[in-house]
Amino acid sequence: MQANGIDALYGIAEPQGGYLTTAQAGEAGVSRRLLSHYAGRGDLERVAYGIYRLHRFPVHRFGELIATALWAGLGSAVSHDSALTVYGLGSAMPAVIHITMPRTFRGKRPGVVTHRADLSSAEIVLRDDVPVTRLERTLRDVAVTGDPSLARAAAREAIERGLTTRARLSATVDEHPDRDQARSILELKTSG
Repeated sequence: MQANGIDALYGIAEPQGGYLTTAQAGEAGVSRRLLSHYAGRGDLERVAYGIYRLHRFPVHRFGELIATALWAGLGSAVSHDSALTVYGLGSAMPAVIHITMPRTFRGKRPGVVTHRADLSSAEIVLRDDVPVTRLERTLRDVAVTGDPSLARAAAREAIERGLTTRARLSATVDEHPDRDQARSILELKTSG
């Protein structure tokens, strides 16, 4: 059972940068007691309540972001300034982690800024093992609720690097009620 249990954990953790939740382990038939056993013998470590990292995986540069997304659960994604960092568009990791999560989720964590929205599967992408909001959504969110100069610089760089186009960014901006403000900040021509 133990060999199969640890193998099941690797299957779960591999696409998540080596991280998994207690609930995911339970769904694979690995009990909390067995998780504790694996932690005691050094196979994994508890990084937060209900979240573990398997030791055979190297420490992930975005491990805190992955753990936060796992804490928030399905339908959640790293967003805003934190997502820009994953895309390589932020100058440094922000002091807090931004995450967009379903409106029904009510948890809080120190160092985490939560944004409530029901994201469609098309708005979430996996980048470097981190579930993040799609780049165009990220840029729009930063333009509307974050630092305008950061949003402007990140949009310019994203377009220059071919990560998005003005047309895709414009289409996403047009979906938001504050489209005129976002268009101005992101230096997009007004529609119409």
